[in-house]
Amino acid sequence: MSELPATDPDLRSDRWWLAGGAAFLVVAVLVGASIGPGGPDWWQVPFVLADRRPLISIDAGADDADWAIIWKVRMPRVVLGVLVGGMLSIAGASYQGVFRNPLVDPYLLGAAAGAGLGATIALTIARDVTSTWPIDPAPAAAFAFAVASVLVTYTVGAAFGGDRSGVTLVLAGVAVVSFTSALQTFLLQRNFDVFREVFRWITGSLARASWSDVLLVLPYCVLSVVVLLLHRRHLDVFRVGTEEATSLGMNVPRVRLVIVLAATLGTAAVVSVSGLIGFVGLVIPHVVRLMAGSGLRRLLPRSLMVGGGFMVFADIPGRMLSNPAETPIGVVTAVLGAPFFIYLLRSRRVA
Repeated sequence: MSELPATDPDLRSDRWWLAGGAAFLVVAVLVGASIGPGGPDWWQVPFVLADRRPLISIDAGADDADWAIIWKVRMPRVVLGVLVGGMLSIAGASYQGVFRNPLVDPYLLGAAAGAGLGATIALTIARDVTSTWPIDPAPAAAFAFAVASVLVTYTVGAAFGGDRSGVTLVLAGVAVVSFTSALQTFLLQRNFDVFREVFRWITGSLARASWSDVLLVLPYCVLSVVVLLLHRRHLDVFRVGTEEATSLGMNVPRVRLVIVLAATLGTAAVVSVSGLIGFVGLVIPHVVRLMAGSGLRRLLPRSLMVGGGFMVFADIPGRMLSNPAETPIGVVTAVLGAPFFIYLLRSRRVA
């Protein structure tokens, strides 16, 4: 599909956004890696990280124990936060574009509810037979049920015309969410002893992040982000309407399916290791729209960068409010996101 060439101001704006987004991410990573119990002073962390890079020698005044705290405890949490926040944000922007509805988020078609059901099953029914498994069953079950829930939603919605209208898919998603939530409640009622574990998972947390979690979700995130970025111009065409997009030669059902599957795959992957973290995929795209416009061709990469940095910063209050336990990151994002979203609704700037 042909597109008018970008003007010089557009190119300059893209360069500034690229530089600003990269700087925002770097600052978020450094701040996130500098905060936590134990380890070196916060101002030493950048020097410790630089000292461990090849061809660089800086006397940071930190020993191997300090490096272990930074690299094995803090950095996996920070990097996973970048992946989770960036993936939820770009998935939310993609959902809002493909359904032409600014009030939807990555959990619209049942990914969150399915993941919650999968994790609950793993933590209740299968907890006594999975102690010798080579992988943690909770993330695996959460991922599988999240993808399965979205596939059921899409199959049911398509059977009743959802391939032509996004509204049918949304309604099918509501039904699937209600059903899976009911099953989860049923299981919890009969396995109340694991309620605390399930509650911690539902409210979201990066406290147990490790490099294995990062490596587990990274391929899915990369694949999803690449597919969504390649289709970002199609999302701009969706803004003119389904019939108009079809008249322009776009295969609307196929493109919608590809975008939904890509966004769901990445969402299911990050949710399986972080738990359910709300408002990020809903609010971050709106924040970027207010700052940089609503064109989805530019909204998606900008949401990716801003969402990743935001998640790292949102994780910091939870670490500081840690008596007797860390505050779940889902609580922090809700406290930050809900008032801002109410402001958007009041100012009617969500269209």
